[in-house]
Amino acid sequence: FFQKTLNAVKSWFTLFGWPKGQNPISIPYSLRSDVCIVQLTVAQERNFKRRVDKDKGFYEMLLHLNGQSIPGIAASQSLSPDPVERMFQIHWQHSELLSFLKRKGACLPHVMPEFLLTPEDYELWTEVNTGLRVVRRGSMRSSGKLSSRRIFVLENKAFEAMSKRAWTDVLLQMYKVFVLPRVSRRMIPDPSSLESLQNMPGIKSEPLSSNVYSQYERTILIWLNKNYEKNRKIVWKGSQRGGIPPMRWIVNFDQDLLDGLVLAAQMAGYCPYLIPTHFIKMYTNPRTHEEFLNNALILVKALHTINMDLDIKV
Repeated sequence: FFQKTLNAVKSWFTLFGWPKGQNPISIPYSLRSDVCIVQLTVAQERNFKRRVDKDKGFYEMLLHLNGQSIPGIAASQSLSPDPVERMFQIHWQHSELLSFLKRKGACLPHVMPEFLLTPEDYELWTEVNTGLRVVRRGSMRSSGKLSSRRIFVLENKAFEAMSKRAWTDVLLQMYKVFVLPRVSRRMIPDPSSLESLQNMPGIKSEPLSSNVYSQYERTILIWLNKNYEKNRKIVWKGSQRGGIPPMRWIVNFDQDLLDGLVLAAQMAGYCPYLIPTHFIKMYTNPRTHEEFLNNALILVKALHTINMDLDIKV
């Protein structure tokens, strides 16, 4: 499940996270290199500046999605050649990033700034803060006084797993606080035109009415319910594979979308020409794995037809 989530996050930010077209990213490798202020490449120089591609750097992506940069973090910053001092500057930068996202409403209490470091900087960070030198085989040797602060010391493999999870959660929360708020209630159809919905339990969009979905996610659920109810009788009017599907109450984004019918109804509302060529061939009451797969394949083919190739795999 986590790998599927990571792949979806990577695809979305690759396609839509940048101001000038697509930019492939890898999690966490390219992100860790993007946010590093500098990489020492010429030992003779006293000060170094980060090499920044203004259309490719992580903070350019954040600026594109948010509309404002993080206070105190410039596009290019000088850095001391001392590796410890450099590590602390990068750690400070990660701290500012997390604080900035939390002020915007992100939920990241489990992500520590050190989890966003490169493995080399993380090893240096643990040595400086704990007085312990971490040896590759996993044992630890004391090299000084222990810090009173609680420090998580992870071996290389565990750190890489934690770093990948931390960066994925950072991107998910960026999507939550920067992209989802663009959802507008104006996208919801006029309730007066959907009399059949009056007998269906409603979904409240008020901020405190759910501890699972945000206000904007609930607005999308309302939109899915109303568009499905509006289009199901139109899309599958002449269906030979189960007839018109029954009314349903869509309350989540996983189980209620599994058979593809809800998503097909949304697409049909904007691309009705896909009904006779694609959606009419869907099973409206799928029961077997083969019927679910058939619906998924039709939905993917429809997305390809309208050039919405989002690297979706069945």
